Amino acid sequence: MRIKPLSPSLGSVIYDINLCGSLADDLLAELRAIWLERQIIILRGQSLTPDEYLTFAQRLGTPDIYPFLNGLEGFPEITPVLKKETETVNFGGVWHSDTTYQPCPPMATILYALELPPVGGDTLFANQIQAYEALSIGLKKTLATLKIVCRPDKATAVATRADRIAEQGGETNKDNLVGIHPVIRTHPETGKKALYVNQAHSCHFEGWSVAESDGLLNFLYAHQIREEFQCRHVWQQGDVAIWDNRCTLHYPVNDYHGHRRLLHRITLKGDKPV
Repeated sequence: MRIKPLSPSLGSVIYDINLCGSLADDLLAELRAIWLERQIIILRGQSLTPDEYLTFAQRLGTPDIYPFLNGLEGFPEITPVLKKETETVNFGGVWHSDTTYQPCPPMATILYALELPPVGGDTLFANQIQAYEALSIGLKKTLATLKIVCRPDKATAVATRADRIAEQGGETNKDNLVGIHPVIRTHPETGKKALYVNQAHSCHFEGWSVAESDGLLNFLYAHQIREEFQCRHVWQQGDVAIWDNRCTLHYPVNDYHGHRRLLHRITLKGDKPV
């Protein structure tokens, strides 16, 4: 196993691991330790059937079903993330942490690259532990007293999934999807604190109006994606990316109009943020 960092802040690319077979327990534990430390790992050069992909994901956690789209036939836990060559809007094209409008958002997201544009379509990630640590003591104290209300129907997020919902939408009542979470989240495995708001789904602080919340939230949205907190992943076909949804944000760059991009996503169930 060879490991190469994506940036000083977060991310590692891991070579010479074959996910098709049964990974030894000690090797899986080593991968998980690297993942917890680096927040995102890229397992390069994979060739997986849907069954093999799902089996691997089940070794890491419990796969969940995305509430807005139907999954692959026979594999409802695997969601196609597609942008067609005729489209100009990409799925999830805003800085976010996945489905924080759920009471228990995913622990992790796994993305498997199948079809890629000749250039472009990279994904940016941002370290929210570092984002928290870079805040002033006074602002940390204020944020520690606040909770954030998250919904799936913010216009910034709705627009990025409209094409896919029109084609393969599931039966979901968005009014039942509201997550209220601490603004500063304590990681359940490492104990580290992370900033836990995101532009796609965070609407307002609990007990505050939208207008009252906007000023502070807009500051946090800009702060949490500072360049020194980021890494950039340039996808290769066969990459399997696994990131910690509890302490990272991600942003798929939409710079490949006229080309098709298809990845398969699995999210792993998480616990209630504290």
